[in-house]
Amino acid sequence: MLQSKYFLKTTKEKPKDETSINAELLIRGGFIDKLMAGVYSFLPIGFRVLNNIKNIVRDEMNKLDAQELLMPALHPKEIWEETGRWEEGKEIMFQFEGRSGKKMGLGWTHEEIITDIIRKKISSYKDLPVALYQIQDKFRNEPRAKSGLLRGVEFSMKDLYGFHRDMDDFDEFYARVKESYLSIFKRCGLDSIITEASGGDFTEKYSHEFQVICPSGEDTIIHCTDCDFSQNKEIVEKELNDLCPKCGAKLKIDKAIEVGNIFTLETKYTEQMKAHYTDEKGVKKPIIMGCYGLGPSRVMGAVAEIHHDSSGLIWPWEIAPFKIHLVAIGAEDDVVMKQARELYDRLSKQHPDEILFDDREDKSAGEKLAESDLLGLPLRIIVSPKSLEKNSFEIKHRNKKESELIKIKKFDEELIKYYV
Repeated sequence: MLQSKYFLKTTKEKPKDETSINAELLIRGGFIDKLMAGVYSFLPIGFRVLNNIKNIVRDEMNKLDAQELLMPALHPKEIWEETGRWEEGKEIMFQFEGRSGKKMGLGWTHEEIITDIIRKKISSYKDLPVALYQIQDKFRNEPRAKSGLLRGVEFSMKDLYGFHRDMDDFDEFYARVKESYLSIFKRCGLDSIITEASGGDFTEKYSHEFQVICPSGEDTIIHCTDCDFSQNKEIVEKELNDLCPKCGAKLKIDKAIEVGNIFTLETKYTEQMKAHYTDEKGVKKPIIMGCYGLGPSRVMGAVAEIHHDSSGLIWPWEIAPFKIHLVAIGAEDDVVMKQARELYDRLSKQHPDEILFDDREDKSAGEKLAESDLLGLPLRIIVSPKSLEKNSFEIKHRNKKESELIKIKKFDEELIKYYV
């Protein structure tokens, strides 16, 4: 992609009405644009990051044999009344009347809708288990939409729903989803901790959150560094120097960002909405259900909060919008541009859609390098009079201070060594 033709506008100024790091850097870097509190447009370079995260999610969901669908965002009042959540959820759900006077709301979650689909389509034990997921925008009337992509009014959500005939099958799938989530977050550059938490509006039992330690996080977790014990502070009264109930080691208290959560729903919604199956003996039973949520836009915000330095973003390899930032320094120099364009053409064939080429001639070297740091692409290649004097191109990882020179004649074959 030629930067001179790309819809990418960065800014040096911090946005006045944003306090979170993720919002500041993503807005300054031209990844997102704020429409109002909690509502953002994903601009072309930011949309690439978001889609890369979604593609990782899809890959891991498909490994679970989950099938993707898409449910409506607009819901009738009647289906929410079956579970009593039309009234219970009025503080968080956007509710209104259509032109005909029909009461409707925007989906902030989809348990009722997916259960309605299942009760229409599932009748026998032979139809189970089944796992269905969607990636769709959710809408929540959030009273504290002030943390950029971490707390939105409109936001991207992957919600997976599993349906089972018995708890043994449910437990096996629940454990697989835990591992799948750990893999998703690791691929996105996040070290997540499985943390017990309250069930909130979804279940009376504990849920499991996936928390990422971050000083700016809104949650507080108490966790052990010697074993896998971790609980949200909301459900535990332990303090910093208490001992781990599992292994006896000292506990730590950290601020953290929740990037995903999973719930054991059992028959909460299937009994209320009469979603049953018939077993081998002809006995009708309620289907056992689980819910598994993960926010791609929230993940993007969490990555920005954690992976940055004083100069800008540092995108993890797999979700970076482009892998390489090719920068021509002295673009007005015909020799520089000839070498840079030839390199861009070759690399674009070898690594399609992975190169952002700063071919602009109206920007100084300082402006280009500062903007490159702000954008945070994993690899930067510089073609300049200085490097060409040594018959070389300069290459640098975004997360390292030192750069290296590679001879032009060996560059294409050496480049692969720099891929993460």
